[in-house]
Formats: sequence, structure tokens, C-alpha cells
Amino acid sequence: MFLLVLVSGVLLYYRRLPAAQRGPFRIKALVALALFGVIFLALTHRLYLIGALFALMLPLLRHFLPWLLRSLPFLAGWYRRRQQRQSSTGGQRSRVAGEVVEMELDHDSGAMTGQVLTGPMAGRDLADLDQQEFLDLLSYCRQTDNDSARLLESYLDKRFGDAWRADDTVGHTESEQAAAHHNGALSDAEAYEILGLEDGADRDAIIQAHRRLMQKLHPDHGGSAYLAARINAARAQLLDRH
Repeated sequence: MFLLVLVSGVLLYYRRLPAAQRGPFRIKALVALALFGVIFLALTHRLYLIGALFALMLPLLRHFLPWLLRSLPFLAGWYRRRQQRQSSTGGQRSRVAGEVVEMELDHDSGAMTGQVLTGPMAGRDLADLDQQEFLDLLSYCRQTDNDSARLLESYLDKRFGDAWRADDTVGHTESEQAAAHHNGALSDAEAYEILGLEDGADRDAIIQAHRRLMQKLHPDHGGSAYLAARINAARAQLLDRH
């Protein structure tokens, strides 16, 4: 009776979990079940059954082990693709783009990723660039698109803090105060992308998305004045339509 109640409670808890948390919970449940089984066998003096079971499975392991080893690369690739799909659909993401670079911010983790859109490094992920390539890209952005330069500076600040500025010998950087007063026009589509919302989101969704992003990116919390200004502009742009 106790086991029936326990299993029912675990199943009910499992069904209420978000989809992203069910995988880790299954692993923990299996480990707990295995430990419980070992403890039960030890208390009933039946640990020898584990050895007997292993002896029965040994021929099967010898038969299937080569196949498992050959399948490991495929299984690893499948697992990576599955994780990427989950991360891409598991939460809201904001997108801010200039002419040269674009950035994406995951609302849940606060992680920022970016990609080069145009120029000599087009197609490169920012995570793959080394220090000198970052400085070269920043110099190119400053020559071609101020929005991209500010975006890249925001990315570098979030990833490296102020350390990268010691190597920025050009020094042609607009102040945080000037960035905060950026007046670049936004389209509705750009505003929705910045807030990580679907086209046509209602007023409450806009306010909530703005609040979540500002908690992560406000300058008082170590964020970027430029990105905070763009988020505020996106909010104002969309609320004017409601």
C-alpha cells in the first residue's frame, strides 16, 4: 500500500513538471530506484542476486557492446541536436540587430549570443572569435555602423567586463550616456524582436517582457546602457500602438 501511494505521488509530481525538467527528473528517479533496490537486497540478505543477474547479462553485453560502441557518435550527435532544439524552444529570446552584427538574449538564463552578418567575418559566431578578431571587428563596425559597434561593445562588456577595453587602443567609443539617448527609429517588427515577443502581443505581455529584460540588462545591474535604451524604445514603440 505504501509503495502504491509513493508511486502515485511521484507520477503526479512528474506530470506537473515543465517539459524541460522531466528529463533530469527521470534520471534522478532511476538512480533513486536503483539505490532503493540495493538497500532492500542488502537488508534482506539477497545481494547475491545482483551477481547472478550480472552473470546472466554478461553474454548479452558481449554481443551488444561492439554495436553500442559504433553507435556512440550517432547517439552523441542526436543528443546535441535534441538539446539545441530544447534550448531554442524552451524560452523567450530577444534579438537586436545592426547592419554588421546581431545579438540574441535568452530571457531565462541571461546568456547573450551573437553573429556577424556582413563584412570580412560574415557568418562567424562571436563565441568563436579570438581577442584580436574582436578588436578588428569592432574597428570595422565603428567605420560602418554605430549601432553594430554599440552592440558589440555591449557583448564584450557582458562577456569580459572592462578588461577588453585595455586593448582597445583606438578609443573611439561613445559614452554610456550618449548610448542611453540613442534615438534610432524602430519598426514594429524590430520592437517585437527586441522584446522577444510574437507580432501582435498584447499590452500586458509587452510590459512583462520589458520588465524581465530590464532586470537583466539595466546599467544599475551591470547591464548595457545601449541595450537598455533599445529595450525602452521597443516598449514605447509598441505601447503607442495599444
